[in-house]
Amino acid sequence: MEIRTLRYFLAVARTQNMTHAAQELHVTQPTLSKQIKALEQELGQKLFIRHSFSIELTEEGRLLRERAEDLVALADRVEEEFASMGDIQGGDIHFGLAETWQVRLIAREIAELRHSYPALRYHVISGDTAQVAERLDSGVIDFALLAEKPDPGRYESLLFPEADAWGLVMPADDPLAAHEGIAIDDIVGVPLLCSRQGWRADIPRWAGGRMDELMLDGEFSLSYNASLFVREHMGYLLTFDHIVDVGPGSGLTFRPLVPALTTQLYLVWRKGRPLSRMAEVFLEALQRSFGQGM
Repeated sequence: MEIRTLRYFLAVARTQNMTHAAQELHVTQPTLSKQIKALEQELGQKLFIRHSFSIELTEEGRLLRERAEDLVALADRVEEEFASMGDIQGGDIHFGLAETWQVRLIAREIAELRHSYPALRYHVISGDTAQVAERLDSGVIDFALLAEKPDPGRYESLLFPEADAWGLVMPADDPLAAHEGIAIDDIVGVPLLCSRQGWRADIPRWAGGRMDELMLDGEFSLSYNASLFVREHMGYLLTFDHIVDVGPGSGLTFRPLVPALTTQLYLVWRKGRPLSRMAEVFLEALQRSFGQGM
């Protein structure tokens, strides 16, 4: 199975049209069709369902798309690293970032480094801890920002200097907005929105034995999307402070949980896996900024 063939497959999966994919790839449609059929024969599985004017992925095709995206991304990483060897002005760094305002510290460091390395390029994917950790393990990214303590047997890590505080986002005119803080009695029986990781790992630390009294009405990977449901009075969002716009005119407000609930953030990278020179430069700069030595 060649990387080129996987690129062909991904183009067809993305466009859902053989003609459009062929135009995008600058190959003829018969050539592309032949490559896709050869891939199906090699794998022994049908990857697409053909319709009159479009095609769609089979279940096996969806599985291959997930794996192929990582394989192609990893191949691109290798090409980038070799192409940037000897480039003293920059290189590529790949991040997988959990949703937190601490991302600003990473952005600040990259901005500073660009004064010395004007060709520095950064690539960011977002997701929860499980999603970004999977990409880190596969080698697609250099660093992951995790909202849980990493396994020291697998990862090196850098602790962020601040912790993120949990609270409740609600409509600004909601009766709970009159509270200075939100206790568990305030949210028992009300529809709650939260990330999967937060609901399974963080909120239980706060709720303790009363976790069963809380009602999860919706699960979201991105707090911004969840905030739109809050605006429609669909529920109350449990999330980190500073994630959702609760400023004047937003129609929303944030109140911290009481007693306080905080989560530590870690920048992690795979133990024993060499980093690119640009990634090393970034890490050294961030460690100096955080006051943590190599």
